[in-house]
Amino acid sequence: MNDVKLKQLLESFFIEDIGEGDVTSVSIFPSDKRGKAKVYAKENGIFAGSSIIGIAYSILDPTIEVTLYKKDGDQLQKGEVLATVEGPIAKLLTGERIVLNLLQRMSGIATATNHAVHLLNSQHTRICDTRKTVPGLRMLDKYAVTCGGGFNHRFGLYDGVMIKDNHIAFCGSITNAVKTVREKVGQMVKIEVETETRDQVIEAVNANVDIIMFDNRTPDEIRGFVELVPKYIITEASGGITMEAIHEYGNTGVDYISLGFLTHSVKALDISLQV
Repeated sequence: MNDVKLKQLLESFFIEDIGEGDVTSVSIFPSDKRGKAKVYAKENGIFAGSSIIGIAYSILDPTIEVTLYKKDGDQLQKGEVLATVEGPIAKLLTGERIVLNLLQRMSGIATATNHAVHLLNSQHTRICDTRKTVPGLRMLDKYAVTCGGGFNHRFGLYDGVMIKDNHIAFCGSITNAVKTVREKVGQMVKIEVETETRDQVIEAVNANVDIIMFDNRTPDEIRGFVELVPKYIITEASGGITMEAIHEYGNTGVDYISLGFLTHSVKALDISLQV
């Protein structure tokens, strides 16, 4: 995770939340009144977002001391202390909500990803994310996926070609779409094509794409499609795959399973700050 970008994000979050100032904390506590608080888990899960605590509080007051007891990817048990923060009480309380919101979301994503990885229980197939993230939080959401043992799909429209059903419809065929793209992008840009039928898979193979996605297909369909794809082409399953059904895809032979719900429907992990 890029610390420079993270600092910029946190500054913008504080501007939104603090505005002209935290009238409650500033009114109650003098600026030189110091205190100490702990950040702790209120349920079991996987931790993600450790660097947020230090960077966030350094923005509010560089004299705040942060001590971390857990690192990203660590298992959390209910009641465990993740970190302590010590400094001006007003600043500790001003930063509380932003820090907790992000830790809870990221740890929730990491926990869900880790659960998916264990349910899949595959030495071959990998769990990955999608672009279905909250605008502004993609870097944090995708980092959290890696903390849970998952992998990142493309970060945006800029770092990989994905030819989807509407692209194909407008172009007339997979072949036409791939040919047009290859004339425009360099050799460093991978090309992925979304497929739904056996004929589309064969057409994508003949177009020599880098990755073939099987969209909204059953495990049995995917097994049949994988047999059509040479080993040098990466395969991906996506669409309609629930946490409860993940294990059914573990022996299909597909290389990646992309799960949008890891980030678009995250359940926050309960983390709190206590004096």
